[in-house]
Amino acid sequence: MKMKFSLFVVLAGAALGCVDIPDFDDTPKIYYNGISQYTAVNEKTGKNEREYVTVTIDFEDGNGDLGATTEEIANPAFADPYGEWGNYELITYLKGANGTWQEQSLEGDKYKWMPPLKSDGKPGPIKGKLDFNANFPYFGSFVMRYVKFKVRIRDRDLHVSNQIETDSILVPIVE
Repeated sequence: MKMKFSLFVVLAGAALGCVDIPDFDDTPKIYYNGISQYTAVNEKTGKNEREYVTVTIDFEDGNGDLGATTEEIANPAFADPYGEWGNYELITYLKGANGTWQEQSLEGDKYKWMPPLKSDGKPGPIKGKLDFNANFPYFGSFVMRYVKFKVRIRDRDLHVSNQIETDSILVPIVE
């Protein structure tokens, strides 16, 4: 019986030794995955109320130090070093009549935060998908405009990822 148990331990150890642990850089890296949109319609009037947009990125980070708790965000000693854009940045660009793209600071574009992405809090590589949301109301005087976004993220050590750019989509812009 001892022989079988010892053989099992050796085989289990050999199998665990074959698991590849990713070797990601400690600075986060992101990749564009896609953009989607959904129109909320008022059931009574049949009118469009709001355009919901989701930007999806893939990410990887070598030490998994992405995200912040609500308590941390409320603490100026933690949040102040992040400056003007929290731990993720979503920059909106509007396409002008002449075809050029212009950065537009929209309500809600500044100071965005994502929650901690590693539930155990232990350092180590992490990868996955993140969805960033924006919404555009069909309110008052609006025009349909093409928009696109630029996204980047930042970890707890203030390492800033690369920046990705999305495809363009058509949404209502209140003017």
